[in-house]
Order: sequence, then structure tokens, then C-alpha cells
Amino acid sequence: MLPRLAGTELLAPKLAQFTRDYPDVVLDIAADDTHLDIVAGGYDAGIQYGEYIQKDMIAVRVSKDHRAAIVGSPAYFKSHPRPKAPRDLLGQRCINFRHGHGGDVYRWEFEKGRKSLSVAVNGPLIVDDVEIVIRAALDGIGLAFVGEDKVSQHLASGALIRVLDDWCQPFSGFFLYYPSKRQQPAALAALIDTLRL
Repeated sequence: MLPRLAGTELLAPKLAQFTRDYPDVVLDIAADDTHLDIVAGGYDAGIQYGEYIQKDMIAVRVSKDHRAAIVGSPAYFKSHPRPKAPRDLLGQRCINFRHGHGGDVYRWEFEKGRKSLSVAVNGPLIVDDVEIVIRAALDGIGLAFVGEDKVSQHLASGALIRVLDDWCQPFSGFFLYYPSKRQQPAALAALIDTLRL
């Protein structure tokens, strides 16, 4: 069980090598952006951001830390002021992200020095796909909260403009995790070896 972003960015690029190295192992992968209980779901392991992993799990880092970027298009900023602080987002049109079908709408999280806060933003869209969020931002629909690595090319080209950069601190990346009370299957050990940083 893993979020779709982890599936496309982390797991998919390593699947060919894994299947060559371990031809007898069958991976049964479920991508879902909700935070499901892997034990109740009958999964051997999951991949998730470190902050969402329960304390009784064994966790192995499989990605570097991530950092968010608040972005909007030049067209959007022609008719909207650039926010200078997170509270300014309440007067902006923002593109909301929902964790999976029927999941919670993500509250944008910020940190600066010792201050941390989350903001429930409003806007014309709520979607559950990061690529749609980015496309909507490029099209000037509103501001987006996305991983900086997902929009680095758009930032470099000027198609998107970053704001509130000083409020977007690095956060824990993805970890592969599994129950500490369960015997680790050989196939899981092989997957950990493939994905481990």
C-alpha cells in the first residue's frame, strides 16, 4: 500500500530492476492516497511519509526529505497579489488536494523558525491527483501546494512563480514500513534492499 506519488516517483522506476533481480517474486501493489491501516488491509508493508507511520512499525527510509512549494502562474498573479504570509492565502484562490476518494482535504502546512501552522484554503477546485493540481496552477486557476521536485522545471522556465518560500521547510520523505511483530518475508527483504537509500 502506497500513495500514488510514491508509486510513480519511487517504486515504478525500480520495478524493472527488481523483477530482473527477483524473477520469482510477485509484487501485488495497491496505490491509494488515503492513510489505510496496512495490518487491517492484509498488506505485508506500505510506503508513506514518515509523519504518518505508526510508532509500532519498523520503518526504512526510501527517499530523501521533501519540500513543498506554493506556486501560481504569471497570469494568476496579474490579478491577485502575492501572499507574504500564510494567512494571506485566505484571500486567494487555491487548488485543494484530497487524499484519495472520500479522503480528507489537505490543510496546507507551514513552518518558519519555531512557528508552525496549517491553513484550510479555499478555491475553485478540489482534486485527488497531483498532476491535475499542477495543470490547474499552470492554467492560472489558482495557487497550488505541491512538492518542489514536481514543479522544478516549471519554476525554472517561469511558467510558475513560487511564493511563501521561507515558510516551506523540508519534511520527512517516504519510508517503507511494516509491522514489528511480524516475520519479515524474504520478498519484503528483497524489496527493502532495492528501495533503501
